Amino acid sequence: MEKLSNPQKTIETIKKYQFNFQKKFGQNFLIDEHVIHKIINGAQVTKDDFVLEIGPGIGTMTQYLAEAAREVAAVEIDKKLIPILGETLAEYDNVTVINEDILKVDIGALALERNDGKPIKVVANLPYYITTPIIMGLFESHVPIDNITVMVQKEVADRMKVGPGSKDYGALSLAVQYYAKPYLVANVPANCFIPRPNVDSAVIRLTRHESPAVEVENEALMFNMIRASFNQRRKTLQNGLKNSGLFPVSKEEIIEVIKEAGLPETVRGEALTLEQFARLSNLMNKKINK
Repeated sequence: MEKLSNPQKTIETIKKYQFNFQKKFGQNFLIDEHVIHKIINGAQVTKDDFVLEIGPGIGTMTQYLAEAAREVAAVEIDKKLIPILGETLAEYDNVTVINEDILKVDIGALALERNDGKPIKVVANLPYYITTPIIMGLFESHVPIDNITVMVQKEVADRMKVGPGSKDYGALSLAVQYYAKPYLVANVPANCFIPRPNVDSAVIRLTRHESPAVEVENEALMFNMIRASFNQRRKTLQNGLKNSGLFPVSKEEIIEVIKEAGLPETVRGEALTLEQFARLSNLMNKKINK
């Protein structure tokens, strides 16, 4: 079968099945072969790999993944795409299509069954609204993952890779960098998709750290502190933590913790590095549990 990266083939397939794009699923199909190669090379896919693809659409990138990897499991939420995938992937006996919401799939069991529990590689073209829940769900569930290579809105990719001092820096930056090393693979203009989105995209690879980037006694506490700090990013750190109501300590005790961490009382959360948040949360953990 002719590859779907040919725009005419994509249009022909869509018309044949009278497929209507679902805005709720953020469906934009890739029609640029060069970008597909950049994604697969960026994800460092080899013939030894089991790849989990999230959101295969009509199978454009899946066709190339099937040729590059040992095995591919493609998870697609839209049941109307399943018969199309049946046709476009018919030539490939190493692809399994799973019609399910990725947030409900037991990826750990999948990795165990198909890859002997060894780390898998994840490739995805994600709509903005679901990007963070999927990526954080993959990391927080401690599924064995080598890397996650995702197509996201360019501004989201920027937020994942920046450090303190940037307007893009926030809770997502810290959460991603706690679990993984971000690397920008490529910027992707809107004309590489059908239908054309309103924003430019980027491909980012998140290579999982063997162990988290910093040592934290209580992960949940640290992420609560990070979220509280950025929910009111114009306020000082002490006010953000106090106003959140998440910590059973007085304002005076919060100030003590901030000083003990070697930070000025007037510091804002947006100025803190991941290491400083880790130190702060370890001190707060001691204060709460003393």
